[in-house]
Parts: sequence; C-alpha cells; structure tokens
Amino acid sequence: HVQLVESGGGSVQAGGSLRLACALSGRTYSRHCMGWFRQSPGQEREGLAVIWTDDDSTHYFDSAKGRFTISRDNAQSAMYLQILALTPDDTGVYFCAAGTTRQWPARYEYQYKYWGQGTQVTVS
Repeated sequence: HVQLVESGGGSVQAGGSLRLACALSGRTYSRHCMGWFRQSPGQEREGLAVIWTDDDSTHYFDSAKGRFTISRDNAQSAMYLQILALTPDDTGVYFCAAGTTRQWPARYEYQYKYWGQGTQVTVS
C-alpha cells in the first residue's frame, strides 16, 4: 500500500521557518520524480519544487526560488521541504507527491500518481 504522509506544518509568524517532511512507504521510489505542491486559499494547487530520486537533481519553480530547499533521505524514506523567511503568502496546504513521469521538471498534478493528504501551513 503506497503511502505518503506529510508533517511539520503549523502556525508560524512571518519571518520564521519550517521544515516539512514527507514519509514514504509501500514501494521503492527509484526512478521517481517527487515533488512538493502548495494550494493557497482560493488558488489552484501549484508545483513548488521537485527532486529526481536516482541522482537527487532538483528544480524549483518560480514561487519557491530562493527560500525553499527540497531534499531527500533515502535511508529514512523521507523527503523534506525547508522554507525560510516565511510570509503570509506562504499560507496554504502543502502536499508531497511521487510519480514515474520522465518529463523534467514535472510541475503539474497530472504527472504524479501518489499524493499525501497535505499539511496546513499558516503564516501570520
């Protein structure tokens, strides 16, 4: 049973930082593209950052450039998203996802097969 479970969200003051985690289980994730997405209030889900499991190549989309860092710990079967200098615009539900698409970088929802349930981040 494939399972992705996010954690680490919460309420944070502007200027603070968070490290979101995504626990992975149920299959091996070699040759996978894994990503973090965000759905802000009233907006569509957007891709933030992606990582390729075979070589840990990363790519950041416009909303995530500069303050976000995606990383992966294969031994711990986990993926992370570090966010610095949080602003109220970072408020939203953050999702991790995994898929076998060969398209790089994969920024769209349809390119991912497996999804977590999301973790809420509120910045005030």
